[in-house]
Amino acid sequence: MTAPNLSSESVLEALNWRYATKKFDASKKIPADTWSALEKSLVLAPSSFGLEPWKFFVVDDAAVRAKLLEASWKQAQVVDASHLVVLAINSGLDEADVDRSMARTAAVRDVTLESLAGYSNVVKGFMKNVPDVDGWSTRQTYIALGQLMVSAAMLGIDTCPIEGFMPDKYDEILGLPEMGYHAVVVCAAGYRSEEDKYAHLAKVRFPLEDMVQHI
Repeated sequence: MTAPNLSSESVLEALNWRYATKKFDASKKIPADTWSALEKSLVLAPSSFGLEPWKFFVVDDAAVRAKLLEASWKQAQVVDASHLVVLAINSGLDEADVDRSMARTAAVRDVTLESLAGYSNVVKGFMKNVPDVDGWSTRQTYIALGQLMVSAAMLGIDTCPIEGFMPDKYDEILGLPEMGYHAVVVCAAGYRSEEDKYAHLAKVRFPLEDMVQHI
C-alpha cells in the first residue's frame, strides 16, 4: 500500500475550513458514498492495543432524534444535521473482549491464537491494572471522534462534537445498556447553514510558537 499523496496545503485548508457547526442546513443530506467513507474512517480509528473499546450508533430515525433533542439541552444540531453519531464505550471491558480482539487478529492475519498468547497476556495484565477501565475506554473513543471530524473536513462535510447531553438519557432512549454500551460523546454531521454566523468568524487559536515547543 502506497502512502497517500495529499499536499500540506490541502490538509491545512480543510482544517482551517472546519469549525464546530452550530446551525446545519436541514435540507441537505450527505451522499451515501460519502457517508460510507466516514463510517469506514471511524472503523479505521486507532486504539490502544487495537482493542476498539467502542461502538458507533448512527441515529437515522427522526422520531428517536426528536427524543434525543430533549436530552441534549435543545441543541438543534441533533435534529437538523444530516447524520448523528453517538459514540459509545463497551462498558466494563474485560478479558473476554481481549480474547475477541485476539481472535479477530488471528483470523485477519492468518496466524494461530497460540502465536498471540504472549501479547494477549500483556494486554490482559494491563487491563487488570487500569483503575478505571470505562474512563480509559472513554479517552480512547475521543481518538475516534477526532478522526471522524478530520475525515469529514477533508471531504467537505461539517461536524459538531457534542458533550452537552445527558448520557444516561441517551442510554435509555437508545437501549444501550442492554447491548453493553454507554454513550460518551455525540457528533452531528452535515452541511452548514448560510445563517450560521459562526461560519464566517475567524478561527481563534494561540500562535504556533506558544503551543508547540521543540525540546
